[in-house]
Amino acid sequence: MSAVDITAFPKDFAWGAATAAYQIEGGWNMDGRGPSIWDTFCHEGGRVFGDHTGDVACNSYQLWEEDLKCIQQLDLSHYRLSVSWSRILPDGTTNHINPKGVEYYNKVIDSLIASGVTPMITLWHMDLPQALQDCGGWCSAEIADTFESYASFCFKTFGDRVKLWITLNEPYVCAMLGYEDGIFAPGIKDPGLSVYVAGHNMLRAHAKAWHAYNTHFRPSQGGQVSLALNSDWAEPLTAKDAAATERYKEFTLDWFACPVFCTGDYPESMRSRIENRSLELGYKQGSRLPHFSKDEPSPLGTADFFAVNYYTSRKVKDLSENTELSFVGDQGAEGVIDPSWPICGVHWLAVYPEGLRKLLKYIKDTYTSVPIYITENGFSQMGPVQIEDVDRSQFYEDTLQQVGKAISQDGVNVKGYFAWSLLDNFEWNDGFNVRFGLFHVDFSSSELKRTLYRSVHQRTWRATWQTSHTGKAVHLKVCTGKRQSSIRLTPGALG
Repeated sequence: MSAVDITAFPKDFAWGAATAAYQIEGGWNMDGRGPSIWDTFCHEGGRVFGDHTGDVACNSYQLWEEDLKCIQQLDLSHYRLSVSWSRILPDGTTNHINPKGVEYYNKVIDSLIASGVTPMITLWHMDLPQALQDCGGWCSAEIADTFESYASFCFKTFGDRVKLWITLNEPYVCAMLGYEDGIFAPGIKDPGLSVYVAGHNMLRAHAKAWHAYNTHFRPSQGGQVSLALNSDWAEPLTAKDAAATERYKEFTLDWFACPVFCTGDYPESMRSRIENRSLELGYKQGSRLPHFSKDEPSPLGTADFFAVNYYTSRKVKDLSENTELSFVGDQGAEGVIDPSWPICGVHWLAVYPEGLRKLLKYIKDTYTSVPIYITENGFSQMGPVQIEDVDRSQFYEDTLQQVGKAISQDGVNVKGYFAWSLLDNFEWNDGFNVRFGLFHVDFSSSELKRTLYRSVHQRTWRATWQTSHTGKAVHLKVCTGKRQSSIRLTPGALG
């Protein structure tokens, strides 16, 4: 018997699942959609496991009604999805609007609301229109204004019904993997340089979009806007690695959170370290970490809630002797996996639910008292499909316990939890080799049948949500392989 204090969660807690357009929609060249950088990246070959592409993926563009059935089966209160920028604006600009794309998202939003599900919409989830990449992508200063126009179009078109918005998803990942390491689209390897320019322009774009909403749309629509930041929890590997751990945090979460929630600028120690290393390495072409202009809207205060994506944690060790002109060299720290943490599926995902609780408390203590949404968190599989996924079942139980403790014991204002992902999908450069779904998708068949994993039997999710509203204890049996585990959802169970 294991106990989860569901009444630690507020009655209006958002129980949701998340997806992203390129990872599930397919229909890559249907009905006027323009190409994105991930279409180009995948079609080049040799970039993604097995040369997989998102050309079809889960085919949600044509099978949305099947996705809706999955959402209804789980009895979710919220659903996070992203808009494919190039599906509604094929060249990335409002000069060319694709009515078929607008029609698709109207259908999705309307059917969610008709089902009693609140949509949370992400405007950009890695899939920049290729036409904008051809003009420099996130390294172009002009892209901030282009994004503001795109965001304003979406606010105007969908904002009468959508009240929760995410401008950008994981700018750190795009900047690091797309512009520093080159293993994500657009595949640029420019160590120590483009990573900061891309990150800066993403923050400028977010700030412009938030201010546009605040000025022109909030008075009539009454919604909320933020950006989703990913972060590991970080702890020193040894006592001598404490300073390295602080640098690790500064160069990941703080890089984007500090300008928005704290000072309106990057961490001072981050800037000074980058500038000092530029001098040491003989770089004389100006500041590698750009400055925010006083002539543009400030990023400070441009989030109505804190959206965080958490998957794993790291022990951090010092790398201050690194002499390369690179992001890692600037950071002077390396994250390693504690061997006591089990790995789930993909090699980088060490399971440490306690890290999520610690991260939530860090965010509360360091940045803000605004509501926090956990906008992504999940457990992966690789190899043979395991519908009877005992380990994932335990993961969700352990994780929700830690979130409950963050709320009830640490006083963190957590307002929602979104599992990644509703469906097995295209997991970026891992293709379909890694599976995070609450539903398995059979990619070997043309029907792309969705099958519920046992770890998220509908009674578990329904009881979780309903118990958080009623405060009544509920017993339920969850099938996990050949075993059944009895879970008691009851007040006061978290000590």
